[in-house]
Amino acid sequence: MQISDLDAQPRTGGIFVSGYDEITILVVDDTAVDRALVGGVLQKSNCGNLAVHFAESGEEALQMIADEDPDVVLTDLRMPGMDGLELVKTMRVEYPFIPCILMTAHGSEEIAVEALRHGASSYVPKKDLIHQLAQTLINVLASAHHERMSRRFDDCWFETTSQFMLANDASLIGAVTGHVQNYLQKFRGVPENELVRLGVALDEALRNAIFHGNLQLESELWAADPEKFYAEADRRQQISPFRDRTVHFMLTCRRDEVRFVIRDEGEGFNTLDQDFDPNDPAQLTRPSGRGLFLIKTFMDEVSFNDAGNEITMIFRPKMTDELGFDDVAI
Repeated sequence: MQISDLDAQPRTGGIFVSGYDEITILVVDDTAVDRALVGGVLQKSNCGNLAVHFAESGEEALQMIADEDPDVVLTDLRMPGMDGLELVKTMRVEYPFIPCILMTAHGSEEIAVEALRHGASSYVPKKDLIHQLAQTLINVLASAHHERMSRRFDDCWFETTSQFMLANDASLIGAVTGHVQNYLQKFRGVPENELVRLGVALDEALRNAIFHGNLQLESELWAADPEKFYAEADRRQQISPFRDRTVHFMLTCRRDEVRFVIRDEGEGFNTLDQDFDPNDPAQLTRPSGRGLFLIKTFMDEVSFNDAGNEITMIFRPKMTDELGFDDVAI
């Protein structure tokens, strides 16, 4: 199949789908009468670019999918051997970009609901095939087209870089962290539990850059009296050289990792004194260094520049789909 454009809309007497040289449809049903019914409905749709193939079971359908690479699969639910639900589940793993439309009969509603949850794209009641099948195909093919175009774009994508400059204002940290989390969830599909860990580490790194880097406040002051710590932070934000310093943050997102580089304009610190082992439970009781401990726990790699005023953090999201299969890629 080649797609140059998709302009799908219903017309009297059939389906009109431009941009497809040929639409290959695989019909899966163990009953010969029903296969003939579906085939007849498709032929009467008056669409000259349809190629319709038939399979009598889920097992045969999988073999034909491998051989024919159909654009869409129409499947019955109740079949001996591999039924429609199992076919949908298998396609979800092996052929996730081929849409599957369910043909439901009375009494199969519960199975249909489960199949929709496991990856089916839509459904048509068998009693309404004549009236609903054409429009359902149009809708599903349109969605599949956009998904395939998105996948082609994603295959070309290599890297996205964003740069930020933050004043010494802690209220900006939540906005920046939220922006990064939203981007990674929306455009890279990072799971929510991974986003939380990433957000905590990024929050801590930005706080360290503002309070300990640019404002040069000691952790011991916060441990002794947090109120005095923040009062001193407010005072230093108004005087030189602290007020003129900014935090530079660069986010680089690639297919297999997210890289954060955060640099402050302070005097830096001795990184050799900041060796926090994330596997050592004793670190939890240290009076200072909580932020760096969390960063090293949640990030896959952490390093500093020689001056000690720049931290590089690398995060490799562990992707898990709804079926429970792990994949380390974004």
